[in-house]
Amino acid sequence: MVYIIALLSVVFLGLAAVVVSRMAAVVKNTNGPVEEGRIGMSNRINGALFMIFFVVALIGAVWSFLYAKQFFLPEAASPHGRRTDFLFWLSMGIITVAFVVTNALLFIFAWLYQHKEGRRAAYYPENHKLELIWTVIPAVVMAVMVFTGWRAWRDIMAEAPENAQVFEIVGKQFNWIARYPGVDNNKLGSFNYKLIDNNNDTGIDYTDEASFDDFTSTSELHIPVNKPILLKIRARDVLHSVFIPHLRVKMDAVPGMPTRFQFTADKTTDEMRNITGNPNFGYEIACTEVCGQGHFSMRIRLIVEDEASWLAWCREQKPLLTSTPELASRIPANLKAKAAKYLPADAPAAPADSTTASTTQGGVSVASATLR
Repeated sequence: MVYIIALLSVVFLGLAAVVVSRMAAVVKNTNGPVEEGRIGMSNRINGALFMIFFVVALIGAVWSFLYAKQFFLPEAASPHGRRTDFLFWLSMGIITVAFVVTNALLFIFAWLYQHKEGRRAAYYPENHKLELIWTVIPAVVMAVMVFTGWRAWRDIMAEAPENAQVFEIVGKQFNWIARYPGVDNNKLGSFNYKLIDNNNDTGIDYTDEASFDDFTSTSELHIPVNKPILLKIRARDVLHSVFIPHLRVKMDAVPGMPTRFQFTADKTTDEMRNITGNPNFGYEIACTEVCGQGHFSMRIRLIVEDEASWLAWCREQKPLLTSTPELASRIPANLKAKAAKYLPADAPAAPADSTTASTTQGGVSVASATLR
């Protein structure tokens, strides 16, 4: 690649020298008439250079594409991803054909219609039919492309099916925190950013009993294959962006504005290892929004497995309430009995008047807002 860049640099400098010399000749010739023979030779040289440049550029573009194919992502491991890829390559194909045809005509016409003695350009002021053709056809093609893209976006961003498995991913400088709803009710508990601390890094609100079996992970997110997934997304500090390249999932994580993305992974991690021929292959969730000095390291592993394996893994995990019993003090007294099965025997007791997770300002009790 270094040699190619060096060669292109030499070619560029050579062409620049030719252009400068030709411009100097033009400036010199403005002082008097130019002989017909010299004009013809100049045009033949320029016309030939146009054709050579076009052919070389076309060969270079094809070579560049074929060389880069080895770095392309494999086929998407989700239905919506394959649909997105199809629309992308369809758009690229239409644009490439239009680009090559128009530029081929530009360079070929420069060769065919160069100056010749005795030939004069025809006066051709307008052609309404031709103008209508080259206006209507691109307009129709663009409208079809926009409409198909809008339909795909509408389907991708539609509400998730009722049977979708729910997860939450929270971005912060500089890692992701995955939250699971437990295996019993597939319902994430409420959260409140005011409750975030060292023990509760996602702000889980334990006034909501659906939170009792929630557990978190900062190293990996496990999801079942061939099952709709609803990924709830939020950020703790600055703007982040959830990106799962092999599933074609990308959605911003915006502070104060929860977002979501629904998808279905239809290839397990092991299947992708067989498809790619890479025994070390692994899905990952990366951040594609520059969020600070540690942005480069902000990623988490994504494990796609069959539902039985996923359920077995989930049952091995401990709810955050179990692994961090200090959080028991945030449970209202009226919900203490329901939370008992998740708490160690020596968990701290809740205050006697702990009936809400409200805060007091100026003697007035203000209930903390929760979001589902």
